[in-house]
Order: sequence, then structure tokens, then C-alpha cells
Amino acid sequence: MGNKKWVVALVLGLLVIGTAMAAPLTNAELKQQVADTERAFAATMKARDHAAFVSYLADETIFFSGPNRPLHGKAAVAKEWKRFYEKAEAPFSWEPDEVEVVASGTLAYSTGPVYDPSGKLISRFSSIWRQEAPGKWKIVFDRGSEA
Repeated sequence: MGNKKWVVALVLGLLVIGTAMAAPLTNAELKQQVADTERAFAATMKARDHAAFVSYLADETIFFSGPNRPLHGKAAVAKEWKRFYEKAEAPFSWEPDEVEVVASGTLAYSTGPVYDPSGKLISRFSSIWRQEAPGKWKIVFDRGSEA
């Protein structure tokens, strides 16, 4: 009988720990997660790591690369953006200054400044991210606009 109680107590304890570990993140925590993901995405440009850049793209991503010229899909965006990773110096950098996450925690919006290599503000970006697994965000829409 003593062993049975010990096993029940252990199982209940593990359930409590598991439930606590699986507690949903707050909106503020999700915003931080998206901001950190956006910064890591931007760091791929500084690191000149095109493969890492591609790893943040959703399969069905759409990037608006100019008037009436959206790029549809991960492969198209990867191909078009490869040119930005070929030279030793990054042609631009970006960082989020605003992030919002929907109440369900599944979609997020990030926006912020884009700078040229000298640090001059040249535009702003707007991105929509989708949480594809806990803590794993992929970019589904991206568009730049004039500063």
C-alpha cells in the first residue's frame, strides 16, 4: 500500500509540474518572443547568413519587393534576397520598435526602422509572423515603406 501512495503522489506531482510548465504565455511574453525573433532574423543580415534568413520564412510567405511585385513562397523570397547576402557588407539593417500579438497568440505584427550601412534611416518594415509551434515564429508577410 505504501508504494501505491508514493506512485500516486509522484504522478500527481508530475502532472502539476507539467501543467505549470505548459501554462500559456502572457501577451507581453509573446511580444518579447516575437521581438527577439525579429532581432534574430535581422541578425542574419549582419552575419551574412542567407541560410539562417531563409529558416525564418514560412513556406507560404509573401514579401512585397516593389510596386505590384509581390514574391510568393519561401523559394521565391530566398532567391530574390540572396543578392542582399552576397557582398561582405550588409546593404541595410533593421530592428523592431513595435510588436503586437493577437489575443490567441498565433499571429503577430512587427514594425521598425531600416537603416543603410552609415546608419541613415531609409525606410520602415512591417512584418506579420505566425506561431507555427510553441516559441517558433515564421514570417508570412513583409513589406517595406518609405521612412
